[in-house]
Amino acid sequence: MQNNTPNSIDPQEFINYVTSETNKMLENFSASGGDDVFAQFSRSWTELATRSLEDPTLWIRAIADYQTAQFNLWKNLMSGNVSENPVAVPQKGDRRFQGEEWSKSPIYDYIKQSYLLTSQMLTEMASNAKLGDGEQAKLNFYTKQYIDAMSPTNFAMTNPEVLAQALETKGQSLVDGMKNLLADFEKGRISMTDESAFTLGENLATTEGSVIFQNDLIQLIHYKPQAAQVYTRPTLIVPPSINKFYILDLQPHNSYVKYCVEQGQNTFLISWRNPSSDQSEISWDDLVGEGILEAIRVTKEISETDKINLVSWCVGGTLTATALAVMANRKDNSISSATFLTTLTDFSDPGDLCVFIDDYQVKQLEDKVTKQGYLNGRELATSFNMLRSNDLIWSYVVNNYLKGQTPAPFDILYWNSDSTNLPAKMYTYYINKMYLENKLVEPNALTICGEPIDLGKIKVPTYFLSTIEDHIAPWKATFKATETFGSDIEFVLGASGHVAGVINPASKNRRNYWVKGEKGQGADHWLETAERVEGSWWPNWAEWVRKRAGKKIDAPTSLGNKEHKPIEAAPGSYVKVRID
Repeated sequence: MQNNTPNSIDPQEFINYVTSETNKMLENFSASGGDDVFAQFSRSWTELATRSLEDPTLWIRAIADYQTAQFNLWKNLMSGNVSENPVAVPQKGDRRFQGEEWSKSPIYDYIKQSYLLTSQMLTEMASNAKLGDGEQAKLNFYTKQYIDAMSPTNFAMTNPEVLAQALETKGQSLVDGMKNLLADFEKGRISMTDESAFTLGENLATTEGSVIFQNDLIQLIHYKPQAAQVYTRPTLIVPPSINKFYILDLQPHNSYVKYCVEQGQNTFLISWRNPSSDQSEISWDDLVGEGILEAIRVTKEISETDKINLVSWCVGGTLTATALAVMANRKDNSISSATFLTTLTDFSDPGDLCVFIDDYQVKQLEDKVTKQGYLNGRELATSFNMLRSNDLIWSYVVNNYLKGQTPAPFDILYWNSDSTNLPAKMYTYYINKMYLENKLVEPNALTICGEPIDLGKIKVPTYFLSTIEDHIAPWKATFKATETFGSDIEFVLGASGHVAGVINPASKNRRNYWVKGEKGQGADHWLETAERVEGSWWPNWAEWVRKRAGKKIDAPTSLGNKEHKPIEAAPGSYVKVRID
């Protein structure tokens, strides 16, 4: 890369340079994320403007209110009362304007309030557009993205904290920010954590075990028991193929895998391969047949048992649901129980992801994925990060590039940055058959591994954990499994969101969860009648699965068996393949 960094640290010159290079970085970031935010914003607002010509009353009133507020703001500035009588204040939880200069300085307070007024006007006009549900959601989403991107906190010349830090450090913060920017430019993504602080197998994914089976799709890990005895029926964990498995085995204090082992469960886990372009033909059928069903077979062989307990998360749960339907059709009774963590099986409400899912956007991405052979994990990560852009994008732009700070070590954000590709064939099937067409809940509408899929044929006892703030798998949508599965479902609702609500260690016993609501009358009624319990849901699940785990026997003294000997130590080599 050509380095055009200014030779001398002239603050103004350097700020201009940082701004220019940051814009380049964000252009690169936007390109890796599929549809450009500004293009989508312009498209949505052009359509809105066209429709509004039929009845311009809304626009006229909104603009008049905005001009009045701006006039009052200007009067306050001229009279020196801009901070005493604010015409706009940040919403609760908005951390962008916490620095005292945003309120102490009349100029920066004016910039802040003017921005907030404009944001309010755009938000209100978008929310009152009265479009169809899908178009309205997209308009609201891209309006918010545009508003967040244009915040004065994101630009060096309008952020007093950035300028103050540059003066205090005699320009060193700008130099450090440039180093961070150039490093991220090479990566093609924004750093969210100190990635040098973590190494898989050393301080992440450290639960002791061995890879005892592998094929072109998976490595199967067998974890070393930590007690003298284990239950006869082992636990097989199916993580999402969309992410790396070690979200379930971060550090000893927050490892779900370690917790399972400590509960006396003979624990196995699937580590999905990170596919490349030459594996574009890997299908949903392959992930079910050569992935989950093979892992079930090997787990049973090694444990010398005819029944096992399954645990799955997110798209791993969707894959597991289809696998269970396949097994039900084959009269295969190998599963003693199935646990689903924040899993969609009915996709009629895909949550915030709906803004990326329509025929036009899917077709565009499908063409791109087909050409390159896979969906690049960076694009997927960008889409998820855009759902919380102030927290997961812009805060890092400000801290890393404008303030020159190094992100603090955070295991979940390290995992979040460790993306996984999806094979083209699998991805196009998933996005079309599940999200666009919602065929999984339609009996016999899909055929997987040669078997018609009917979720109503799944009869195994099921534990379903959802989280109340989940924006990826909304809990009311996941609740619909209680109406489509043929099994007795223990539905549990945890606090927090898609990741933090699941990784809620029993040792910390934080947050809360709800249980024992009345099923059969919808999600809202279930919550109204549910019992709130303080602490982590992990012990509740451990007690539930214990009743289905069989009796206790002596723990195995070695991992694998004669046919499936240890290949390498956990976490294995598949999980270490990065796409940087």
